[in-house]
Amino acid sequence: MNNKNHKSRTRRFRQWFKRKRKRADRFYLGEVTDSNWWHTDWDEDEGEEFLDDSFVIRPENNDTCELRVFVGTWNVAGRSPVGSLAVDVDEWLNLKEAADIYVLGFQEIVPLKARNVIGAEDETEATNWNILIGKTLNNKYGCPWLTSISDPTSSENYQYAGVSNSERPAIFDSQTASLCCRYKLVASKKMVGVFITVWVKTELLRRYCISSVRVASVACGIMGCLGNKGSVSVSMTIEGTSFCFIAAHLASGEKKGDEGRRNHQVAEIFRRTSFPQLPQDGSNPHPLTILRHDQVFWFGDLNYRLYLEDNLARELIQRKDWRALQEFDQLQWELKNGVFQGWREGNIEFAPTYKYSSSNCNRYSGGVPSRAGEKQRTPAWCDRILWYGKGVRQLSYFRSESKFSDHRPVSGLFSTRIEVLKSRNPGTGPGN
Repeated sequence: MNNKNHKSRTRRFRQWFKRKRKRADRFYLGEVTDSNWWHTDWDEDEGEEFLDDSFVIRPENNDTCELRVFVGTWNVAGRSPVGSLAVDVDEWLNLKEAADIYVLGFQEIVPLKARNVIGAEDETEATNWNILIGKTLNNKYGCPWLTSISDPTSSENYQYAGVSNSERPAIFDSQTASLCCRYKLVASKKMVGVFITVWVKTELLRRYCISSVRVASVACGIMGCLGNKGSVSVSMTIEGTSFCFIAAHLASGEKKGDEGRRNHQVAEIFRRTSFPQLPQDGSNPHPLTILRHDQVFWFGDLNYRLYLEDNLARELIQRKDWRALQEFDQLQWELKNGVFQGWREGNIEFAPTYKYSSSNCNRYSGGVPSRAGEKQRTPAWCDRILWYGKGVRQLSYFRSESKFSDHRPVSGLFSTRIEVLKSRNPGTGPGN
């Protein structure tokens, strides 16, 4: 290419690049610098209009790869996990299509009574759920009696071996347990009844650098400060890509105006969620807030209801006309023009997940004629999974049919693209 044409193409490229910077997502709050500009809305086809192969700018010494991330949410109505629940958990986790990372959010793992809301945190139920999940994930691939548990507030890894929920877990050497367990727990956080747990394939811990694992919680329930409602979050970085996972339980209610309380809590979670900066971060500062992450997943019992009378909603459910029903869904409105504008959700092709009459029942609560002592609730998709950011593609979105509580668990399987840092020497990940 002659010098004149080269200068012309260079000038055109700079103009194009400035436009792309201006079009960066309005929720991305970080400054566009030389180290992160490729996270903006890059369109390769549009770039080819200005560039040839000798001029394309790419991140130096980096590559990308895809990981499968399973995200699940389940309101368990204050019930403790029991041995017979293992079959339900196995179906929920869909191990026939095993993911690289499992991120599970729970609501009401303890009853929302005053002593649980106001009293000191009791980790018993969180540990019981982690033991059951660890057994389920590792049963087909490793030693089912070894469950890998990690305290996210400490750099030390220790392993639990829980033969039954009533036995005190024993502590095992991390390297020995890693040989048996296919999945290891890298983060876990509980606030009253809201609980998040993140499991990663041991193979990934050896292959990639997983760092900066942080947790945060926001209580915005009673009086705007108690933990009966709110969120627990995990922030982590895999190679050069930062992830944020938010498990939330928002205000209930289907009266007019209740959606406003939910929206306010969402805004509070955005505002108050903060991940601490640590000295070891050095010159690579970790994202401090939700929207500074590259990829964000928000899931839980979000409690958004339907702008529709009960009998009409049940009629559409009877016809399985999910598309028509979604036109009245409150969260769909928020995704278009409200607090979740710019976020995404997969196509809902399953029945509303709440409220079922009781455990071991496949009938919605209320209706006509109503049964004595039964709450009148219009069925709704209370349990949802949303995502935000580039490089995320949803592969499936479904509900499971466990009758353990008055909610049905919901799951999403995602393909996520991460940036692999070639400058790091092989085998230096935290799993080694």
